[in-house]
Amino acid sequence: MFDPRTIDELLARPRAKFSRRTLEDMIAEGESNSLEFKRFFSSPDKMAKEMIAFANTKGGVILLGVDDDGTVVGVESEKSEAAEIEHTAQFLCDPPIIVDIQIVQLTGRKEVVAVTIAESKDKPHTLVEYDTSGKRITNGAAHGYVRVKDRSMQASREVMKVMRSRRADAPPLRIAIGHNERMLFEHLEKHERITVDEFADLVNISRRRASKILVDLVRAGTLLIHTVETTEFFTLAE
Repeated sequence: MFDPRTIDELLARPRAKFSRRTLEDMIAEGESNSLEFKRFFSSPDKMAKEMIAFANTKGGVILLGVDDDGTVVGVESEKSEAAEIEHTAQFLCDPPIIVDIQIVQLTGRKEVVAVTIAESKDKPHTLVEYDTSGKRITNGAAHGYVRVKDRSMQASREVMKVMRSRRADAPPLRIAIGHNERMLFEHLEKHERITVDEFADLVNISRRRASKILVDLVRAGTLLIHTVETTEFFTLAE
């Protein structure tokens, strides 16, 4: 039986190589929080979102030439796929993402492209978007993505703020425990979890201010942020 920790071990070793047997075992287990199947390189935007999600979370592997159900179909041109991947990682991800590309021939002589993305030290990464004239769109908030179970999802404002706050160049944390924070802790002692909107209503403050307090407490290690499907909530750290 395939041990999912194998992927984590490979991600922790720069330039680690997959054996044919390891990849076949991974495919048999199916998609997960660290493994994504792609039949082929369908579009740069979709591929960039997957790369960004892995880089912003715990890293992962994208296998090109594998259907969603795990059927190995192979790729038509491994060199063309590799070139598209490199271009996407460099020009559609901000900041650019470093990828490791490996071509593996599986049983039946079908070739699969394994794209390994390590968890990034430069997160959050966001998607570079262009208008119909080919000009980069710079107005509006850039979209980041994270991996939740076997899906890549757009990151919320709070998740993006948490990632930015953990960068080496983030401003120093200044936090004070006042009435709002005490009300929050009392609520969490009774109800275990809270959303940004629920906290804003609880203490009658703006959503923006509620978000800042919760993000600061996550940064301080007092709270944990959780994303489950399309729901996001905060709990006390153990």
